[in-house]
Amino acid sequence: MRGATSSAPVSLIGGLDRKHSAVEIELSPEILARRAKQRRQMLDMTGVSYMIDAGILLIYAYAGATSFVIAPAYAACGLLSVAVYIAISEAKVNDRFRDHYFISQQTSISLMIMLVFLYFAPEVGCLFLCSIFLVFTFGALRSTPRQTIIGWTTAAVGLTALFLLTDKPIGMPTGTPLERFATMLVFILVLARGMIVGLFSSSLHESLYRRGIELKKAYQRIEELAELDELTGSLNRRSIMQTLDEEIIRARRSNVPCAVALIDLDWFKRINDRFGHPAGDEALRAFAITVFANIRSIDKFGRYGGEEFLLILPETSDGAALRTVDRLRGIVAALDWSAISQDMSVTMSAGLATLRADDTADTILARADRLLYQAKDMGRNRVVAG
Repeated sequence: MRGATSSAPVSLIGGLDRKHSAVEIELSPEILARRAKQRRQMLDMTGVSYMIDAGILLIYAYAGATSFVIAPAYAACGLLSVAVYIAISEAKVNDRFRDHYFISQQTSISLMIMLVFLYFAPEVGCLFLCSIFLVFTFGALRSTPRQTIIGWTTAAVGLTALFLLTDKPIGMPTGTPLERFATMLVFILVLARGMIVGLFSSSLHESLYRRGIELKKAYQRIEELAELDELTGSLNRRSIMQTLDEEIIRARRSNVPCAVALIDLDWFKRINDRFGHPAGDEALRAFAITVFANIRSIDKFGRYGGEEFLLILPETSDGAALRTVDRLRGIVAALDWSAISQDMSVTMSAGLATLRADDTADTILARADRLLYQAKDMGRNRVVAG
């Protein structure tokens, strides 16, 4: 049976609505779950960071450096913002947007909290100033250049207003041992959180690196599937035809001979009808493996359609090509096909054409096809060259 084999096209459907930053690419449940987990990790770290700062503010309050109201108010504002983003994340709202972390929004709100408390509690301003650096460290994990500029502008405007438009004294309490202890904690814990964020960033980069390798392997697999016949592992029709065009050009450029054999498995429909299509498929695979095992590395072999195959023999004269293809015919006929199904036997017929000066892919194939029909008319299980 003649006909080109075909494989279903692999396509990635989706795109990004740049105007609304909405993600239209359909993501797998595994990817969505992984993204949600990463968001929770970042929000958990943010919440813990607010609680650490609130604890240090309580120490400052016990030392008399600031009011006892500041610590719970600061914790409430920070944890409320984190809770809102957790609720949004769990509702899967984030997944509708390109920036599913809401980096700009989270950075801006965190900066506003720091600047507001820096204004109302300037006596412990060193803590809030250090926390601003942490906000940018967290944001840098996923920020785009545009988001970074927006965050920096927001911080610059707020700090400019505080330092130049007010006379608030920004303090770093060190008057008593307890104040010095709290200030020491500010810097030590800021450094520790910065290191943790760095480790988290390394983990993300490692994960992205692994995903990149997996994606590269997937693309390689897609390319292989696009070139190979899925059943036999030989080149599919599109690839073998492209290879034939390339070999014709190369043969003419290098002034070397080239031969083409169109091969058909004899009475293959009867094999399918008698032994079943699974056995027929296994016979096709066994035939392809046999051919691959008995041709040179420079030879090209592909499935032309159904049970028809195309063998390209570069740098091969007509006599050498005939010997090669006839040797393959003998090997195929001598195989123990009963290993696939009892009483099965398979033979092949081939039409062999050698490249001429005025040949194109179509003309040499047409000539090979006519020779193949001659081989069939002469009783099959033979090679006819011309």
